[in-house]
Amino acid sequence: MLVPDENWRIDKVAVKPYYGTMSSVAPLLALIIFALLINIPLGSLRRNYEKFTVGWYFYLHISIPAIVYLRMKSGLSWEFIPLTLAGAIAGQLLGSSLYGRRSRND
Repeated sequence: MLVPDENWRIDKVAVKPYYGTMSSVAPLLALIIFALLINIPLGSLRRNYEKFTVGWYFYLHISIPAIVYLRMKSGLSWEFIPLTLAGAIAGQLLGSSLYGRRSRND
């Protein structure tokens, strides 16, 4: 009879649980701050376009590839996407509100 020991897994791959360490906090904070800061000027540029136009979508999404690349290079898993997304949204909102309301060309 086969008796499993503490390292036995069904798929034969030892799974190490992830616990946040201090070494993963610094890259995470740096990435969130980067997402926030890079989206402030993009949010101010986005406010000059009507909603749901090509320019509006461009300035809304142009920072996402850079944030994804830096997240992958820093070794952070996909579980941190909501935090970086929150930083990007905060930067967009902050940028659009800091530089005034949308100018109307009537």
